[in-house]
This record gives sequence, structure tokens and C-alpha cells, in this order.
Amino acid sequence: MRRLFLNTVLGAAAAVGLFSPALAESWPAAGKTMQIIVPAPGGGGTGDTIARLLAEQLTTRLKMPVVIDNRGGANGNIGAVAAAGATPDGYRLLFSWAGTLAVNPSLYRHLPFDPRRDFEPIALVADVPNIIVVNNALPVKDVAALIAYAKTRPGQLNFGSTGNGSSMHLAGELFMRETGSRLVHVPYNAPGLATTNLIANDIQMMFQLVPGIVGQVKGGNVRALAVMSASRSPALPDVPTLAELGYPKLLSSTWFALLAPKNTPPAILDRLNTEVNAVLAMPEFKKRLADLGAVPMGGSRQLLADHLSAETTKWGRIVSEAKIQSD
Repeated sequence: MRRLFLNTVLGAAAAVGLFSPALAESWPAAGKTMQIIVPAPGGGGTGDTIARLLAEQLTTRLKMPVVIDNRGGANGNIGAVAAAGATPDGYRLLFSWAGTLAVNPSLYRHLPFDPRRDFEPIALVADVPNIIVVNNALPVKDVAALIAYAKTRPGQLNFGSTGNGSSMHLAGELFMRETGSRLVHVPYNAPGLATTNLIANDIQMMFQLVPGIVGQVKGGNVRALAVMSASRSPALPDVPTLAELGYPKLLSSTWFALLAPKNTPPAILDRLNTEVNAVLAMPEFKKRLADLGAVPMGGSRQLLADHLSAETTKWGRIVSEAKIQSD
């Protein structure tokens, strides 16, 4: 499969030289439609929702239909492979996130694509941080107390996640690594069940993503201790960040980005970067992201490339040290 995929990519790379200059000048062409592959099922997940909000605005700005093509499966790998093998003409892109792009290269021994080699960066779009939440019965009111409590009870606190190698799992592994504590990981197939068990005290804590737990925090069903980001979440502005509490290395989030197949003409990539940044600057778009618990990102194409490289190294180390594998 790897050889077939590489042949596809190499064939596309050879072909791009035949049409890229003219394409860059005339892009987008009248009557064309852009497809954005989202490597997850449709149905209202945070990534799918953000991708659709972005597609809606790009449709207006580019004056062509921009549609979402959901390609779920294999933790995002199926959709990523489909996008990497697409013709690099700016009409088929990938909207993906930290797990598929920065974690999977270490999580899977035989990954059929390389996020940094097989794609061109366009722009970071949004960031959704993890947040430390605990059962209300746990006798801790802040992060320092949680760390002290956990360190005196090694292996006695359970934390739930949405599966092996998920953002919530890796956030917990990062927490243990940076604090010297030892927790027990309990993977779930559905985040709703994990949250239900957290409320029932079947598990004592989670490193949830803000959108998945904000309602329970506001309803008083769980206690939020800190957001694992450098800035506070607009959805929970009263919850401190781990950075401001003195734990600058305890940063964990699911970030979302737009990419194109390798060898897409630079002029098209630059135009897309400009348009995405313009969308992210719109007050109404910022408000819609905030309602989801997401923070707008943006910036240059190089910023995304650097961010992907740093995140791949960071989470690769965590995956290796915790001996996590998915195949």
C-alpha cells in the first residue's frame, strides 16, 4: 500500500509542473468546486463543525462552492491518504487536526502517509485546549492540591479518555510525566460514557476537551481545575491556565489546520492562506468559534509548518515513553 501511495504522489508531483504556472494565475476557475476532506464522520463533532463554518465563508470569499467530504476511519488516516493522493491543483484540500497530523506518525508503525512530506501547509485554523476536570467528591480544589494528592496515592486515581493515543490520553500521560504522579488510564469508546462515569465517581478525573465538558462544568456536575493552554478559554474564562499556575510545559490541545497535497502551486497556497486569515479575523466567525470552546489561530504557512514539526516531536516523545501503539 505504501508503494502504491508513493507512486500516486510522485505521479502527481511530475504532473504539476505541466500546469502549475497557468493554474496559479487563473485559480479559482469559473465553474469549479473545492472539496475539503475531513478525516472523520459527519455529524456535528468539533472538527467537522469548524470545517463547515470555514467552508461556508470560503464559498463567499472565493466565489465558488466549497463542500465538505467526510472520510472517517483509522483515526483519520483514511481521509489523510485520500487528500495526499489528490491532484495538487487547489481544489481538494485536507482539514485535519493534531491527532492525525502530529500523533499518528508515532502511534502507527506503518502509517501510509507522512504529514510533513506529503502535504503543503496552508494555515492553522483553531485550537481547542484540554481541561483538567475532577469528580466533585475528590478533595482537591486546585492543581497543586491534585498533584500532591495523586503523588501520595500512586495508581489510585483513574482518568478517562476517548481511547488509546487520543488527545485526552496523551494529556494524561503528559501530566504524569511533568508532575511525577502515577494515574490509571481508562479508555472509553464514547466520550459521553466517560463523562457519565466521571460524574458518578467511577473515574476521578479527565483531561477533557473544553467543548465536551463545558456544560457539565457550568452545571456544577464536575470541578474544573485548569485549562491546559497558554491563554484562558473563552468558554470558561474563570478557569485558570496551567501556564499561569506555573506549569508552562503542561500544554495540550487539539488544533485544527488546513493543508493541500504536496506540490500545490505556491501562489494558490498563499491565496488560501490570505483568505483563511481574513475569515479568522471576522468578529462573527470568532464568536462562533468561541461558542464551540475554540480559539482562532491563523498566521503564516511557515507558522503551521513549524507548529506541526514541534508538535510531532513533543507527542512522539510522549508516545514513545509511554509505549503506546495502535497497530
